[in-house]
Amino acid sequence: MTHTPTADTVLEHGWVYTGTESSPVYGGVAIADGRILSTDPDEVARLAESATTRVDLDGRLVIAGFQDAHVHPVMAGVELLSCDLSGCETAADTLAVVAAYADAHPDLPWIQGAGWSMDAFPGGTPTRQMLDEIVPDRPVLLENRDHHGAWANTRAFELAGITAETADPADGRFEREPDGTPAGTAHEGAMSLFGAVRPRPTLEQAYAGLLAAQQHLLSFGITAWQDAAVGEFMGSPDTVPVYLRAARDGALKVRVRGAQWWNREDGDAQLGPILARRDEVASQCHPDQLSLASVKVMVDGVAENFTAAMHECYRDHHGNATENRGISFFDPRDMARFVAALDREGMQVHFHALGDRAVTDALDAVEHARQENGASGNRHHLAHLQVVRSEDVARFAPLEATANIQALWACHEDQLDTLTLPFLADDAEEHHYPFGELVASGARLAAGSDWSVSSPDPVQAIHIAVNRRSPHNDLPPLGPESQRLTLAQALDAYTQGTARVNHLDHVTGRIEPGYYADLAILDRNLFNLAPADLHTARVDETWIGGERVYSRAEDAA
Repeated sequence: MTHTPTADTVLEHGWVYTGTESSPVYGGVAIADGRILSTDPDEVARLAESATTRVDLDGRLVIAGFQDAHVHPVMAGVELLSCDLSGCETAADTLAVVAAYADAHPDLPWIQGAGWSMDAFPGGTPTRQMLDEIVPDRPVLLENRDHHGAWANTRAFELAGITAETADPADGRFEREPDGTPAGTAHEGAMSLFGAVRPRPTLEQAYAGLLAAQQHLLSFGITAWQDAAVGEFMGSPDTVPVYLRAARDGALKVRVRGAQWWNREDGDAQLGPILARRDEVASQCHPDQLSLASVKVMVDGVAENFTAAMHECYRDHHGNATENRGISFFDPRDMARFVAALDREGMQVHFHALGDRAVTDALDAVEHARQENGASGNRHHLAHLQVVRSEDVARFAPLEATANIQALWACHEDQLDTLTLPFLADDAEEHHYPFGELVASGARLAAGSDWSVSSPDPVQAIHIAVNRRSPHNDLPPLGPESQRLTLAQALDAYTQGTARVNHLDHVTGRIEPGYYADLAILDRNLFNLAPADLHTARVDETWIGGERVYSRAEDAA
């Protein structure tokens, strides 16, 4: 006797982009037991007749759920619940929000938060005196949007014991007044000098932050992510127990792969504990829900504060070459050695590689690992890739290294145009975020946001990947037209490309029978929009495992 399949839920009368075809097909999706049962239009129509739940798409678009390949949810969620400066665009707005937050929280011993924009301040470096005027009696410490710098008032410097005599650490620096007194901004490793005195978020605050972040990300159709730094990271509490608690409580809806932080001070001694944590989580959680089989290696800094590692020296304000080529946080030979050790143990390496010299060093490390261990299938990936030499673009595909892109940044905007491009080589723009060149070379793409550094909205990032310009200004496209992606390439990077990096591509990333019903429903068919209008689309619903976990209509009610 032949068993006739039945559907729990059918999404019907809409467009479906499965990821296995070049464009959407009109029809629907049938779901049973949390998985895709069928996308065949005729079969879906038949299954709809007996389905328990029928959802009329009314011409909307169904895609596989977005997956963010590089995001910091716990930290971002904590910031949402603290002094959140991410919505401020001017110095006056920023100071007003800080003052209002301090007034509203008179009992807090420290005022902490994040999200200020470097381009709101001259040279990207606000002063301590600006904060002293509004909060003179309590320490203030505020990280900027990219979290590679922090702004402090005089009281915070005093409590941390940071004076004119305090030397810059090897992995960072302080902006200074003429007599050497810290001026107010700390870059990279210099932020750690506040570590002994600044309060840390509690585990309860971190848990609340994770849940707040999850709800925010679900509203953008994100059904899985790779947390780009789990564990104790730059002053955060240990986030692994936070994730385990959420999984145990049933509160963790999304699928998570965590990249354990490789501390640049701890050396090889951390390899054993990293492997033990991976195995501890594997013993408690299904790998489709939570895995710690990745490691984050931060190779360099960021270009706007001249700490991204570049082959050519940065220029000064007059266009003359300096002696600064940025900061490499690891000796390249040492990095190649420990990356090979991680690869040998089955760990994926998630590199922060922003400058072109950092990209070279990261690819050298991957190449060394392949020479030592052979092809591993660990799916190492390099995030950010702001500047990449053409000779290194050509290395991604042979090394099976994935380009983890943050497409929202690939456009002209104030921070890039005033704090970065003027200080780089004349041809730097041609090699900025070379997405099209990477695809043409055969490289695989994954996509993410780096939230809270920038918006986690994949639709806005896809718009810029396709157009190379922001819909919010009239500036020209960034770089040559050949660096643009097609809509399908950008969408695939944000779905199946990241699913592959997350080792979830056997069950997510496409809409195929047997795959989890992890889906996003957009309010319009992206493929019917002009490229300049892509940013107008919105996520209406998010589904994970056949369950609706976000509805824009309900959220607005």
